[in-house]
Amino acid sequence: MRKAFSMPLPSKLSPAQWFMVTVMLVNAGNYAYNLLLGRWLGPTIFADVALLITLLLVLSFVAMTIQLLAAKFVIELPDDKIDNFKKVVYKYALISGSLVGIVCMLNAQSLASMFQLKHDYVFYLFAAGIPIYFIMSVSRGLHQGKQQFIELSRSYLFEMLGRLSVTFVLIGFQLVEPTLAVALGILISFVFGLYPNQFTRNSVWSRSTLNKSESKAIVHFLLITAFYEGTQIVINNSDILIVKHYFDHLEAGLYASLALIGRVVYFVIWMLIMILLPKVIQAKKDGGNPQKILKSYIKFIIILTTSLISLCYLFPETIITLLFGDAYISLGYLLYQYALATSLFALANLFVYYFLSLSSYKPVIMAMFFGLSQVVFLILFHKTLEQVVQIQIALMAGLLTVTLSYYFYQNWKQSKQKLA
Repeated sequence: MRKAFSMPLPSKLSPAQWFMVTVMLVNAGNYAYNLLLGRWLGPTIFADVALLITLLLVLSFVAMTIQLLAAKFVIELPDDKIDNFKKVVYKYALISGSLVGIVCMLNAQSLASMFQLKHDYVFYLFAAGIPIYFIMSVSRGLHQGKQQFIELSRSYLFEMLGRLSVTFVLIGFQLVEPTLAVALGILISFVFGLYPNQFTRNSVWSRSTLNKSESKAIVHFLLITAFYEGTQIVINNSDILIVKHYFDHLEAGLYASLALIGRVVYFVIWMLIMILLPKVIQAKKDGGNPQKILKSYIKFIIILTTSLISLCYLFPETIITLLFGDAYISLGYLLYQYALATSLFALANLFVYYFLSLSSYKPVIMAMFFGLSQVVFLILFHKTLEQVVQIQIALMAGLLTVTLSYYFYQNWKQSKQKLA
């Protein structure tokens, strides 16, 4: 089976580089998926479809807690403890995913009403996929921690291809209405993303447990990471959800297209974080200098964010017309501002993840504060879409300022200790 899906590496690419190339293809595929849906369906229907895509992003951040947990402890635990750890984390991922799915199903009607959807069945389909996604996230975390980037690449690639093929076949042949097609595409893509998977039924029925110190360390990291991923959810998606609730379908659809274009930088930086995190943890474990690893990424990210913002400022109408069409062009003047807000958050996020991988949690609390502030301010102040974007710029600039200050303070503190 493995030979049938073998992915030969070009001789000049390392597994980490191959992962970067694959994830760029995956992000491009997901981007094309959203762009084509926006063009085919128009702003009004796209507002409903974009809600499901946003909920998928929300789910991915929740599942990232599990993935980071698996990645961190598969590195740090002794080899004789890893098999036991795998069984425990798979079991609890399945249990927690099932519970979240049930809660989602029980509140399907309320969710449909809150976000102005005509049908609640899409939430039942979405909920059915949550346990599968959590299991998939454990497997991805184990591959990430062991720096098995080829296997990790396959999972992301198959998930993307599954979602695109199912959704566009259903919509293209008009087999079901668009919102249902997207919900089915998301559910089935989770099954595609399970390969290559390390989950077995024995993981569920096993009575494997961890000792007290291991359990304490895992629960501590899990809670901190869950809080931060919750913050990620709030910062990344609260604006779209709030706009969907307070604004009409046309404005919500236009804003969703704006957000999709402006967030491209975040997904590129997320790809780099997936490689950065295990390298930082390993460097700390081996007594190396994690700062050297971080600095090697920062220059590229600054060039990337600056280029994106400049393009959005100079050619907003061209970009929107090429990607979504003339129907979305009225918000072109806000494109560079949204790109700026996203870039500020992405840079701050890089530092927060860096400290999180070093088990330093104060930046997580900082991010939580700004994430909650964003929700409060957007609920209180949302007269126009321009106001929504500018509030995010101010808050993300504040978050980047405090995380950078903390980074420089830690460097100064370490230098002072060495001199002493």
